[in-house]
Amino acid sequence: MSDGLVTTDEAPISRDAIPISMRGPASVDIKTAFGFWLFLLSDIIVFAGFFAAYAVLVNRTAGGPIGKDLFDRTHVFIETACLLASSFTCGMTSVSSEKQSGGQTYVWALATFALGAAFVWLEVTEFAGLIDRGAGPQRSAFLSAFFALVGTHGLHVSIGLCWLVSMVGQVAILGFKPVVLRRLRCFSLFWHTLDIVWVGIFTIVYLGAR
Repeated sequence: MSDGLVTTDEAPISRDAIPISMRGPASVDIKTAFGFWLFLLSDIIVFAGFFAAYAVLVNRTAGGPIGKDLFDRTHVFIETACLLASSFTCGMTSVSSEKQSGGQTYVWALATFALGAAFVWLEVTEFAGLIDRGAGPQRSAFLSAFFALVGTHGLHVSIGLCWLVSMVGQVAILGFKPVVLRRLRCFSLFWHTLDIVWVGIFTIVYLGAR
């Protein structure tokens, strides 16, 4: 900083042109990362609440079906494989973007989208099958908690897919500018967090069904 100018990722600009929230000794990268980690922590707290509700209500079936009678673990295993594989392809997308390799970034991003979309489709078919069997969220407190927890995760994955499409568009239009790379890093953190949450769902909800 000199003569009232502040150096950013793009070019030196007037300090007065920068929002107060963006001023300070820390770099934009640090502030962005800190803010996004706060968001992820708040999201994890939301999921913790859903996990707690499920743990309390898992036996409140109101005389209806229980988890082991409803869940197709083979189907869920395929879902899990798709999402965990997408975590790898998402990591490769990040590596390719840091290398500023456009072709590789598009390929790995497309693979991530395809695997994520497959996961969402499998989850939707699972929900549809349960509802067709009369095991919808209104059937019991157990199923309400199940649909709320798993459905919220699926909604996050769907939002992540929309975000990924947006990021591919930004790479195509803006290239690998620092602001684009920061957003890609944030997306990668978000996607990997969803994978971690799903491992908890797979273990507690599906493998622990009784």
